Amino acid sequence: MSGCAVLLINLGTPRSPEVGDVRRYLAEFLSDPLVLDMNPVGRALLLHGIILRTRPRKSAAAYQQIWTQEGSPLLVLSEQLRDAVAAELGTDFRVGLAMRYGEPSIAATLPQLLADSPDRLILVPLYPQYANAATGSSLTRAFEVLEAVEPPGRRPDVRTVPAFYDDPGWLAAWAEVGVDRLRAFSPDHVLFSYHGLPERQIRPLVPADSDCLRSASCCDAIGSANRACYRAQCFATSRGLVRALDLGETPSSTSFQSRLGSTPWIRPYTDEVLSDLAERGVKRLAVLCPAFVADCLETLEEIDIRLRDQWLGLGGSDLLRVPCPNAHPRFARAVADWVREQAGTG
Repeated sequence: MSGCAVLLINLGTPRSPEVGDVRRYLAEFLSDPLVLDMNPVGRALLLHGIILRTRPRKSAAAYQQIWTQEGSPLLVLSEQLRDAVAAELGTDFRVGLAMRYGEPSIAATLPQLLADSPDRLILVPLYPQYANAATGSSLTRAFEVLEAVEPPGRRPDVRTVPAFYDDPGWLAAWAEVGVDRLRAFSPDHVLFSYHGLPERQIRPLVPADSDCLRSASCCDAIGSANRACYRAQCFATSRGLVRALDLGETPSSTSFQSRLGSTPWIRPYTDEVLSDLAERGVKRLAVLCPAFVADCLETLEEIDIRLRDQWLGLGGSDLLRVPCPNAHPRFARAVADWVREQAGTG
């Protein structure tokens, strides 16, 4: 092998927390038919007639609460992960970072990685659980760019790191980050809160005659019927984390955040679960967000600010948000191991 290119892909971030940049970011994000999955005319009317008239200002205010002197937390932490993975892999690998939406874009980063004509290109979607709106869209865009910039005879062998929702390295990275924090905090309850999806985006990935979303126990185990189901993969992550974090007798549950609109999203909803926990007398709540590899708007603002305020308003005494693995050495080592496996050098 004369060389291997590695592209880490995360979802994206606006260039700045200013309204104009947030509007441009949302326009790109929500123009994707895999994200806003409706007919093109309806999507355009909803996006330009409603969403982009109201949401950019609200989202900009949220980004402004978490923005750092270095810039977007998601971008800064992802760059740190890129550098840590590159150090783990060594000089036979060239590692780049791209965002599906915003910058650095896949269209800008991928040609740079291909400039040295690597034998192999390994795509690493940084989404633990598979969803068409994240993993599917990122890979689709990567292949579009690849076909546009490389003629068929010069294209490298392309491999993709699969969803890693129950990978031992992923779970071990959370354990490295979380075990000591949880022991020191001593929570009454641990909540695993994942990004939600509309139910309509789940159903096409499972057999029509399965119990998916029809039975309370449909995600209790991974099997042939639900192996591709995002919700089932989230519950599998939670089960793995209960073991990895050595929660023992500490109760835990799984929920889904960030829903939008009036159509049904996968349940249970995080904000509603908080009310139930408060009614049951829980006071010290720990929250982990294992749908994200790096802290971002959904963890830093939605959970650590808004959800914390809701919890205290419900009578909770304290809330601990356990950070994502970010660029922790154990996570960087796990990513490097996945790359080596795909490269045939592991």
